[in-house]
Amino acid sequence: MSDILEELTAMRRADAELREAQIPFDEMMRRADAAPKPRDFIDAFRAAAGTPRVISELKRASPSEGMIREDFQPLELAKELECAGAAALSVLCEPHRFLGSEDYLAAVRGAVDLPLLYKDFLSTRYQVAAARAAGADAVLLIAAVLDDATLAELLQFAHSLGLAALVETHDENEIGRAVQSGARLIGVNCRNLRNFQCDVSRLETYIGKIPRPCVRIAESGMHSAEAIVRARNAGADGFLVGTALMRAPSPGQRLKETICKFQQTKPATSHE
Repeated sequence: MSDILEELTAMRRADAELREAQIPFDEMMRRADAAPKPRDFIDAFRAAAGTPRVISELKRASPSEGMIREDFQPLELAKELECAGAAALSVLCEPHRFLGSEDYLAAVRGAVDLPLLYKDFLSTRYQVAAARAAGADAVLLIAAVLDDATLAELLQFAHSLGLAALVETHDENEIGRAVQSGARLIGVNCRNLRNFQCDVSRLETYIGKIPRPCVRIAESGMHSAEAIVRARNAGADGFLVGTALMRAPSPGQRLKETICKFQQTKPATSHE
């Protein structure tokens, strides 16, 4: 496991403990129950195969890329990407290394109709409840930083709140653990956890190993229409695109161009 993943997970757990001292779990659950009804995140990936189902990520910075978008206006970006054809939005909420905020997600929730993924390093029920209270429709659970019991517990808890849970994996072992935990939505991150380099061939190796009826999501390395086509041909149902959009002068235009190029290619033989 990457040290950065361990570090960020520990930092966010400590943040949550401080927050819970101010807002107890029962109160956070009350807020979660009072939040708007979750949208169906998984349903966003059941459209016709000819349209790429892109999770457009609102991301200001990252540990591997540094500052990605200085002029980061989440509301305007969310509206632009919705108009451009995004299937869902991922909102970075981790503040230390990604310069994200839960407030971004809460604000975006009221500005668009798309389902929202709460992107952070979650390891406790309190954090999942806080995500629901902020208006999330789905949360990210990273298999590499969760043992089997915790992964299954958080997955079940998320589902009990009406949240979808995208379980992120990096290899065949983690895919097996995700399936065993009861995951319905599984992603393969093709970023090497040691050197942070992306290799789409890793995704091609592993994504087809996610059994149906699970929804398969390609994460990282989706910098071009060509990469998305490769992921589609390997069996991906959805594609998380962040840095490529956030670095573009017009993220919406970049997304439209990517979708157009994708639609001009023919799918390879099915991997089902």
